[in-house]
Amino acid sequence: MSKDILTSNIDKLKFIITPSENNSDQLISILKKHPEIKFVSLMGVDLGGNDTDEKIPVNAFIEDINTFLTFGVQTDGSSVVLPGIATLNNAQVDIIPDLSVNWFVDYNFDHIVLETGLPVGTLRIPSFLVHNNKKVDSRSILTRAVNNFKTEILSLMKKYPYVLETIGISSIDEIEDVTLTSATELEFWVKTPDDQADIEQLSTSQVLKEQYWKRTIGPVRTSMEQSLLFLDHYGLEAEMGHKEVGGVKAQLKGDGQFDHIMEQLEIDWKYSTSLQAADHELLSRDIVRDVFIQNNLEVTFMAKPVEGVAGNGEHHHVGVAVKLKNGKMKNLFSPLDMKKDFMSPIGFGALMGLLKNYEVINPFVTSTNDALNRLKPGFEAPVCIVSSIGYAPDNPSRNRTVLAGLIRDLSNPMATRFELRSPNPTSNTYLVLASAYQGMLDGIKAVLSTEKNTEELLVELSKKAGESGFYLEKNRCYLSEEDVFDDFTEEERNGLFGNPPKTVWENLLGFEQYAEKKSVLLSGEVFDDSIINSYKMATLSQWATELYNRIIPENISFVRECKKIHTNEYTSDLDVVNWEKINHLRYYLMKDRLEKESLFTKIRKAIDEKDYASVSILQLEMRYKIDELKELYIVYKRNLFECC
Repeated sequence: MSKDILTSNIDKLKFIITPSENNSDQLISILKKHPEIKFVSLMGVDLGGNDTDEKIPVNAFIEDINTFLTFGVQTDGSSVVLPGIATLNNAQVDIIPDLSVNWFVDYNFDHIVLETGLPVGTLRIPSFLVHNNKKVDSRSILTRAVNNFKTEILSLMKKYPYVLETIGISSIDEIEDVTLTSATELEFWVKTPDDQADIEQLSTSQVLKEQYWKRTIGPVRTSMEQSLLFLDHYGLEAEMGHKEVGGVKAQLKGDGQFDHIMEQLEIDWKYSTSLQAADHELLSRDIVRDVFIQNNLEVTFMAKPVEGVAGNGEHHHVGVAVKLKNGKMKNLFSPLDMKKDFMSPIGFGALMGLLKNYEVINPFVTSTNDALNRLKPGFEAPVCIVSSIGYAPDNPSRNRTVLAGLIRDLSNPMATRFELRSPNPTSNTYLVLASAYQGMLDGIKAVLSTEKNTEELLVELSKKAGESGFYLEKNRCYLSEEDVFDDFTEEERNGLFGNPPKTVWENLLGFEQYAEKKSVLLSGEVFDDSIINSYKMATLSQWATELYNRIIPENISFVRECKKIHTNEYTSDLDVVNWEKINHLRYYLMKDRLEKESLFTKIRKAIDEKDYASVSILQLEMRYKIDELKELYIVYKRNLFECC
């Protein structure tokens, strides 16, 4: 990345076009003042979380600007993930600009305009995907969820005015607007190209906490600083960048350059409205990836890029506030007395609704094999439907082992929010937030209809498994201030908090097994059956295709790498026994015989037959067997002189 562009010329670039600027006259004026903006791209986000990108020359856009702003452009169902909606015989999808949010200019710093010395820019316009006159994309689903929440919460406060007193509002007439706020925390791994991870070194460094919050150096420091500065230019208002727990120390070569970089980082920015926050999340990934690549570093946002060490989470923070006509803001989750109560009744209801309905929220949070690889006990990865709120109102929670935590600042009531810890950078933020707000609204409705006070609501949230509640399920426990990994066995966790899904198939079954909870998603026409079915089809196809064409071939390669190494000269009886165990597993996993099929073949056949229940069971067996093989081969090699 040119240092000249980053210093002297950076202020010449246009980074944002706000809603007040996106009328045709102002747009034409802006584009003519910035000839470096050469293209326009309409960014719709399909149900798979993929954002569309196309290059429309600016001159063509200006020539027919009113048509573009009103009717957008067209594509077909093969270009976006909308299975069952955009079919071959009804494939047309319109991409319609969203005039209510910020638009961003995406710059290519490898392509400089000779006349200006500035990088070529593409104006990316967040948009909606419309099929048969119906918005069917991820952005529109979140838009409907936000609008539904606003309408319903105002109606509920009007119907149950007692709740206004609990948040310090005397009348519903004082409220001007409802604001849903959100933010994400982006974790990612960076490394120098072609370097491979040393699992034992990474694991040891993690246990010793040699990297966590340490000072960055070299190209990692440069990339981090540049990323934070660029986020500010785009209006994200970066708050912090720091090292995460994963990584090892880089090596300084003789030429003064760093090599063998392998580090985990996190970058955070300020809150925004939910739809804008989800747009920011997509933008931030592009910024981070581009900046680090310019500094010759690879970036991965995979949830679990390196097995055996910390994965990449992306905690989602959600809050709700109202703007009063006198200009003041009130957090609907905060109680009047922050030292007396944990939350307002609305806050209690929102948290209970999020937890109770999580089985139908989870499919949108965790939709890939990679995501499920991260959600295993340990590594601070949440696997249990349980929350933490703190030991007392004046002692806020920081329990990192739970699914959703209550975040509070006793000196700042506006900071009260919930942190959903299960998402990762590949989660579809739009659908995560939309489903979460639908679940929260269900809990708020249940709580306000009882007109219970905060003491009674704390009893409900704190109930033990086996105790009846007016809303929460009898056989579940929903609150724990303990370490749910170390203080409970797996059997105890499953009994208290429910069995977490172990495969994509098991997770998607939530839509069928919890019909009453699925209806919560459908409330207010935010989701509908066609959208949920389309999402299921897309997710199942991705799961099965990845298993068939990526995971099984990768496991085959690993099985082939597990070769006999010992020779007769230095062989011990233990080496022979270890190898026999390994070889038995290799045959079981991969080698077909006339009378018996290998595990890999069984999985392929089940996928071909669309027997997904069997695929799910066999996938788990494959995962356990591969893990067993890895451990056996490590033990085997440790005892061999030839491997030293």
